[in-house]
Amino acid sequence: METLLNGLTLAIEMGWETWWALVLGFTIAGAVESFVSEQTMTRALGGQGWRSIALGTLFGAASSSCSFGAVATTKSLFKKGASPEASLAAFQFASTNLVIELGLVMWVLLGWQFVFANLVSGLILIFLLVLVFRFCIPKAWFDAAREHVKKAEGVRDPNCGMEVDPQAEKTLSLQIEDGETLYFCSAHCRDAYQKRVQEMSFNERLLTNRGWENAFRKAIGEWQMLWKDILFGFLAAGLIAAFVPREWWAILFRFGSDSTFLAVVESSLLGVLIGVITFVCSVGNVPFALILWKNGIAFGGVMSFIFADLIIPSITHAYRRYYGWRMALTLFVAIFFTAAATGVIIHYLWSTLGFVPKAGQMGGTAPAGYTLYLNILFTLLFAVQIYVARFRSK
Repeated sequence: METLLNGLTLAIEMGWETWWALVLGFTIAGAVESFVSEQTMTRALGGQGWRSIALGTLFGAASSSCSFGAVATTKSLFKKGASPEASLAAFQFASTNLVIELGLVMWVLLGWQFVFANLVSGLILIFLLVLVFRFCIPKAWFDAAREHVKKAEGVRDPNCGMEVDPQAEKTLSLQIEDGETLYFCSAHCRDAYQKRVQEMSFNERLLTNRGWENAFRKAIGEWQMLWKDILFGFLAAGLIAAFVPREWWAILFRFGSDSTFLAVVESSLLGVLIGVITFVCSVGNVPFALILWKNGIAFGGVMSFIFADLIIPSITHAYRRYYGWRMALTLFVAIFFTAAATGVIIHYLWSTLGFVPKAGQMGGTAPAGYTLYLNILFTLLFAVQIYVARFRSK
């Protein structure tokens, strides 16, 4: 019982240190996401050039989502014509691993070295995935995956999600700007969709109640997708830190202080494997990464572990439902080995630059005593967001 209480205490302490960063990150993410529509992203990501890939990375980082939400959004973009490189590689990875809230939590728990390593290695991983998609995977496989998505989903009302028959007499249609025809189950859903996607100017979004209400609702939507993963991540990290003897970690990461190439490769592969079997996605990975770092895993192994959130079993199952078994296995293998390779690359790059912190050393951004004031301030902001999104009369 004493060990259990110690584990829960550690989890609460980590949650307390990062609460303000989470609220700030989700608030910024919600504001940015409300300014860029999915239709705009789809049009921009249709090409296979590096411009589309760069835009996919930028839109992904701005979208901010948990792994499950990122996979669902990527599927929608891919289905509507976005290229595999811009959607399945750039957008999908950036929307889970290059997001603002992840960087803030990493800065608080791990330090600035990990934040900038995450940014640089994230771009390296996207580059490697693009190369794999272009030169190792037949185009016919992606075409088949796109057709699988369309057949699996059928035709659905974009407002309520209900499956509709385009030939039915009661079904209503709407042609949008890019020439695509949408189908609705009722006039109510059609009108609601038109109202929801109605474009506002940047000034209207920034300077009106309607714009910020939409941003706050999207911020709370991010919380709805992620809170279970974040809670599980903190609890798992605290309990593992309390229950698992340090000697066990020393055996598992016996190569932690070894700088040989083989040891770094082994550490990166093990980091990805642990990331897969822990079932934690997105921000929830960071507390666990802290435990691994404190107990001897190599710097590159920490980065590889964080990047494994897109191939946990439940995400791979989603790939199977969306794209079929062949593409699901292709994505799993491609992400597994590019994540491990990226861990090795960033380990040696950061070592060369002298940016790898002392083994087990932790970060921290807010000066001593500021955490309390920051948490009070952002708790008030969070309360306002809850009020706007859930209790304010429409």
